[in-house]
Amino acid sequence: MGQREKLVEVKHLKKHFTMGKRSVLKAVDDVSFDIYKGETFGLVGESGCGKSTTGRTMIRLYDRTAGQVLFNGQDIHQLNAKEQIALTKNVQMVFQDPYASLNPRSTVAEIIAEPMDVHGLYTGKKRKPRIQELLEIVGLNRDHANRFPHEFSGGQRQRIGIARALSVDPDFIIADEPISALDVSVQAQVVNLMKQLQEERGLTYLFIAHDLSMVKHISDRIGVMYLGNIVELTSSASLYQKPLHPYTQALLSAIPIPDPDIEDKRERIILKGELPSPVNPPSGCVFRTRCPVAMAICASVKPSWTEVDDQHYVACHIFEGQQAKKTKEKIEQL
Repeated sequence: MGQREKLVEVKHLKKHFTMGKRSVLKAVDDVSFDIYKGETFGLVGESGCGKSTTGRTMIRLYDRTAGQVLFNGQDIHQLNAKEQIALTKNVQMVFQDPYASLNPRSTVAEIIAEPMDVHGLYTGKKRKPRIQELLEIVGLNRDHANRFPHEFSGGQRQRIGIARALSVDPDFIIADEPISALDVSVQAQVVNLMKQLQEERGLTYLFIAHDLSMVKHISDRIGVMYLGNIVELTSSASLYQKPLHPYTQALLSAIPIPDPDIEDKRERIILKGELPSPVNPPSGCVFRTRCPVAMAICASVKPSWTEVDDQHYVACHIFEGQQAKKTKEKIEQL
């Protein structure tokens, strides 16, 4: 298999918010990952871990504190106003709350057409057929174009949001918890729609969610985030078959298994304590205050990335010795 082409590169990204005169909230604190063309990269973690802030900083809804976000080699945060508008044609976002993200005073046609107006696309007689086409693509009726957001269910509103994102033919879509506000019965429908659109249009996704069970079905690779840091990154299959970080293991143990016999026998990992504040994060490893296997070194030294298996990275002191061992084994095989 040939080398995959990187579409998005996030390098040592930080986003800090000033809280009062002296306090600083470290929402995103030195996060790095790549997203390849045509793949879905899942970003998961508890509420408040910084995953949504990461997505919003990537699209420049927030200005970065430090680091880089490269899209096709261009640093998004160094673009001028004109270049930033041009970027939004290729990078779109689907938001968590499908009602709050839609203008209640605009019709569906006006909502979908807004990005087209910004970029001067599908003008004149091309406009109406394009809107009708987009509605049918996302599973709605072309007659819905003249209705208002309050006339639709949550799942239908999210489909409108997806149609709006598709209206300018983007290459990359950031989906910020697109199913968390929907009924469970509707969530799978929206995920299946996104997968179908990806296959048909070659789209690339950043899929942000807190539900690991649903992320599994759409993501090629997954980054697990805790208190502004990514603690584990690997393929979807590897993460579910062999989770390495204690935090990932705890998250996966909380997912119910449909088989009652297996569910009764398996052991849940219960994390102790509350999620620490990003205003005053723990020293060393940020997870150490809730970690069941924390060691003395965890309090003073931040763990570095270790590639434990092929393309399976984890930030945990337990695995750091394996990096040298793996490098030695590779050298011996040459």
